Amino acid sequence: MRLITLATLMLLAACTGKPSFDDPALSDRQLNLEEFFDGDLVAHGQFQDILGTVRRSFVVTIAGDWDCERLRLVEDFTYEDGATEQRIWTLVKTGDDTWDGTAPGVIGTATGLEQGDRFNWQYEIDLPVPSADGTAETLRVTFDDWMWLLADDRLLNLAYVKRFGFDIGTVTISFEKLD
Repeated sequence: MRLITLATLMLLAACTGKPSFDDPALSDRQLNLEEFFDGDLVAHGQFQDILGTVRRSFVVTIAGDWDCERLRLVEDFTYEDGATEQRIWTLVKTGDDTWDGTAPGVIGTATGLEQGDRFNWQYEIDLPVPSADGTAETLRVTFDDWMWLLADDRLLNLAYVKRFGFDIGTVTISFEKLD
């Protein structure tokens, strides 16, 4: 019975609506990724599984540097259990509104598209996650990140996470520009 319930919930989760560039704009703001992420930021986030249970929360300090060719983001994560992780992204603007990016653990190249007040960022990554025995295991997952510029110093990120093509949860992050 539990297996049937879980399969039904996974099917329903796969059918839920997700953002699209066809959706109406929420504001007349123009997101400029290289401007927003150039400098120091702090972000607060959490991962929720498909049932809505918060499984992990974190704070990220970010040092961003735009040199007119590439955007480098040094992300230092601190999780609620005290664990830490660093991810360093290198993003390159490939067109007026398009981006490519790499980071350790990312499979291939991440791709992104800016439009108005939003940005969509998609990639596959080998993500370290803690296991029940305290060791870390790596899960290969895909991220479909949607970001909305809420104010000059605030950005909301909602990421849909999949494993083997099935939704496994969402990550919600609120970014705040410090300078």
